[in-house]
Amino acid sequence: MAITAALVKELRDATGAGMMDAKKALTETDGDMEAAVDWLRTKGLAKAAKKSGRTAAEGLVAVAIDGGTGVAVEVNSETDFVAKNAEFQGMVADIAKAALGASDIEALAAADIGGKTVADTLTAKIATIGENMSLRRMAKISGEGIVSYIHNSAGDNMGKIGVLVAYTGDAGFARQVAMHIAAANPASLSEADLDPSVVEKERQVQIDIARESGKPEHVIEKMIEGRMKKFLAEVTLLGQQFVINPDLTVSDAAKEAGTEISGFVRLEVGEGIEKVEEDFAAEVAKAAQG
Repeated sequence: MAITAALVKELRDATGAGMMDAKKALTETDGDMEAAVDWLRTKGLAKAAKKSGRTAAEGLVAVAIDGGTGVAVEVNSETDFVAKNAEFQGMVADIAKAALGASDIEALAAADIGGKTVADTLTAKIATIGENMSLRRMAKISGEGIVSYIHNSAGDNMGKIGVLVAYTGDAGFARQVAMHIAAANPASLSEADLDPSVVEKERQVQIDIARESGKPEHVIEKMIEGRMKKFLAEVTLLGQQFVINPDLTVSDAAKEAGTEISGFVRLEVGEGIEKVEEDFAAEVAKAAQG
């Protein structure tokens, strides 16, 4: 039976096992899902599997830079307690360094750190620390120069928000832009880089709003044009008002600084994850139970 990526993902989601372990289990059992789960259990991964149903929405974003290449990775845990754990932080730092040589998240999961794949290292940490964890995202950027900024730092080059900026020119200004990105969370560098579906969705919303006004069509067209111009300025980095000097856009500030911003990466822990809110006492109780 062909072992597909979808089948491997299904087994990983069900057990919390590493990618390579899941693939091997399915290969050994000819794609039989139940037998593959049992195979993983016999290999000592049962404890990790018990944790796999829990939501991992905390954790850290770590960044690493090597010359003109920068990478950011998000590694999730269930609680902020684990994110502050030195053992977890050490693992995340190693994963970020390994990501410099990886082309995508799957290649990173298979990359070696300390004689084990990243996926296997995560599985082992789930078993020893006692919380579900996941390697969620990585993003890479290249340029003449790369600077980073970490917001809510938890350790060297890691925290709740990680930003990388590719630039040519003044490194100090580029780092100010990285701080701006952490705060303003632009959707893209410029209008040219913005997802067309995002633009079209906003345009349709503005059309519907404008038509509710009952004004003539030629007036509605001007209203939409003005509102879309405002929208694009608010969601694109170069169009935003620069937080360091709100009298200027980021584009204008860059010109004054003699610097070109060619790209950026921004990762924030837990973005888009539906998190079950728990009170502090419940979080402590869960951590104590393991």
